[in-house]
Parts: sequence; C-alpha cells; structure tokens
Amino acid sequence: MRVSSLSKGENKGSGEIDLSSIRERIDSVDREIQSLINERARFAQEVGKSKGNLAGAVHYYRPEREAEVLRAVLARNEGPLRDEEMLRLFREIMSACLAQQEPLKIGFLGPEGTFTQTAVYKHFGHSVRGLPFSTIDEVFQEVESGAADFGVVPIENSTEGTVNNTLDMFISSPLKVSGEIELRIEQHLMGNEDGLDSIERICAHEQSLAQCRGWLREYLPHAELIGVNSNAAGARRARDETGTAAIGGDAAAEVYNLKIMVNNVEDRADNSTRFLVIGRKLLAPSGDDKTTVLVSTKDTAEGAGILHSLLQPFATHGVSMSRIESRPSRRKKWEYVFFIDVDGHAEEAPLKDALEELEKNSSLYRIVGAYPKAVR
Repeated sequence: MRVSSLSKGENKGSGEIDLSSIRERIDSVDREIQSLINERARFAQEVGKSKGNLAGAVHYYRPEREAEVLRAVLARNEGPLRDEEMLRLFREIMSACLAQQEPLKIGFLGPEGTFTQTAVYKHFGHSVRGLPFSTIDEVFQEVESGAADFGVVPIENSTEGTVNNTLDMFISSPLKVSGEIELRIEQHLMGNEDGLDSIERICAHEQSLAQCRGWLREYLPHAELIGVNSNAAGARRARDETGTAAIGGDAAAEVYNLKIMVNNVEDRADNSTRFLVIGRKLLAPSGDDKTTVLVSTKDTAEGAGILHSLLQPFATHGVSMSRIESRPSRRKKWEYVFFIDVDGHAEEAPLKDALEELEKNSSLYRIVGAYPKAVR
C-alpha cells in the first residue's frame, strides 16, 4: 500500500488505513490530554493554597501519597505502553505540578552525571532543583540544615554490597529514610579514543571498576585501572586526557560529551543499585511500606545470642525481615549496632507490636524510617 498517495478525506478501500483520520483523532486526544494535565495542575495549586502561605513544595509534598498514586497507575495500566514508561510519564506530570510555586531542592552525591543524579530524576522527575555534593556526609548535612528538602544517597549494590558510609551517617544523624529507589545500572565504556587499543588507562569509581572487572580483564588487560571519587570525575579525565577512557552511565557521557565506545560492560545483566531518599520527617503509612530500625542489645556479652534476641520479636509476630547489617556503634570498643529492614509500617500492627517488644530489650533503639517500598 502506498500511503503517501492518500490525500486527506479520501475514501479508502476495505482493509486500508485512513491515516489522516487517525492523525485527527490523535490531535483530538492530545488536546484532551493537555487540558486534563492543566486541570490536574490547578488541583495541585488548590492543595498548596489549602496548606496556607507556605514557602515551597516541601511543605505539601507527600511521598506516601505519591506512592499510592503510582501504584494505582500500575494497577490500571492495560498497555500497550509498558509499566515502566507509564510510571515515568506520571512521575513527570506530578513533578511539574508540584513545582509550580517552587521546585523541591534535592541534594545528591555528585557531581552531575552520576548514577545518583539519575536516581533523583527517576524518583522525583525532572522538575526539581538538583544540588550535587561531593560526599555523602555533605548530603546529610545540607538536608539537616534545610538547605536541601531531601537527599538521595546510595545504600547498596546487588553485586558489590553495602555502602557503609551511608549506614554510619544514620548512627548520629536525626534524618529519616523517606523512600527507596532501585536503579538498573548499565555501565558503558566511554571516551574519545578511536579504538580499544588506544586506551592506556580507565578512570572510574571503585564500585564501577569492580562491577566490570571480568569484562575489563578480558578486553582491556593492558589498561591501567584508576579509581576516582565518582564516575563523573572519571568522565572529566576521559574528556581532557589522551589515552584515558571512563566507565559510567548515559548521563555521564552526555554531560561530558563523550562517545560510548562499548555498551553494557558490567559483568552481570541484573546489576542494580538501591538508593535511599533522606528527609526530616517520619512518613505516614502508604499501604505497602518498609521500616528500617537501628538497634543495639543491652547485653553485648550474649555472643551468638545477640542476633536471636533481636530477631525473635519479628518471628513471634510474623514480620518478614528483608535485610540486616551490623556496624561499629562508635560508642565504645567492640560494640555494634544493627540496621534491620522489615516489611510493614512502624505505626501499624503487627510490626508495631514487634517493635515495642524489641525496644524493651535494646540499649539503643531508633526508627530510621518507615517509607513506601520502591514502585517499579
């Protein structure tokens, strides 16, 4: 069929497609979508007005409400758009509606072009003001001071394990976990070299080098591997130095104007990183939550019985645990604290009952966060 010869309004034979008619219907749908988006934005304005004369979006942004909306989007999606695409579209709509007065200020482990920045946009949409900081400590400090409304920091990678610096910050910080983000990590080899033989050194964060060690050993055994404080720093060196390549994501290649020489050089196809959103308040239940608690037992001389005494209340009340990590308490030598992730919200049974029992047997007890599970 020669569609180019079909003119507007021409009658088509059986089985042929009237493209002009379809385009007119698309235009009509577009007008309706645009009208509805603006209507949604007006409702968002009304929500802001109902809260009084407030300074910015942080005063009426509710992560638990956003999670409920996104779960509803998934539940009613019938295609053909994939769930991932539908979630991305609605996140951007909500982000734009929220930012009408003043956008959220989100601190993240920078610089620009890192996976953490990508995680910020995945969770909050692009209508936010990203504030890159050079260390995880700085992200915590800026959120505590109010200079940033929320922060985003890495907590664990599926192949390389826990980011201990993030855990350690929660021991002394009053901040709460306000959400979690799971990001599929696609590592690319990037640079301005003509081919692999021209690469003398590869600069990337130690975690990224570790995630790609098998590929690098096979295809670039001659190259020197140099660990730097971020993949963005590696990308800057690849931009400025002859013979240098970098490893990182699409954002780093775009920000530093590098060509992607080889796609997906990570050793595992399921390579993912989990990030935490940190804020200043404990959230209300969203309907599908996770709680993180920090505890230390009263009697550290129990030895092997420490873990049993900590976990017994969860078993008694039928609460599922998804993660446990130990870190030095920083209070005295050889004393440890435990970070425990469990299903449910701290304010709802049966978890509430289990936590009350746990607190009675703890010398240190704090709810680090009760927050919506990652919507994906």
